[in-house]
Amino acid sequence: MQIDWSDEARNDLASVIGYIAERHPQAAKSLRRSIEEALTPALEHPYLYRRGKVAGTREIVVHPDYILVYRVLPGLLEVLRVLHARQNYP
Repeated sequence: MQIDWSDEARNDLASVIGYIAERHPQAAKSLRRSIEEALTPALEHPYLYRRGKVAGTREIVVHPDYILVYRVLPGLLEVLRVLHARQNYP
């Protein structure tokens, strides 16, 4: 199984990491690593994480403040969004 990041998810990730890096570069690196590592178990067990708020999606709580939204396609995990937990979604 492969991982594909949507343009929106890439932009979300860049915004989140950029914002945190301005204040605490090490925390930004740690969060980025946590986000990337959270996807590893999903590659073998794509339905491991909770059902998403949007039909057909799954959600990984990467950190108490950040959620990774993805969907499972044949042979592919498509990362759709990287959201702050307080963000209004959907």
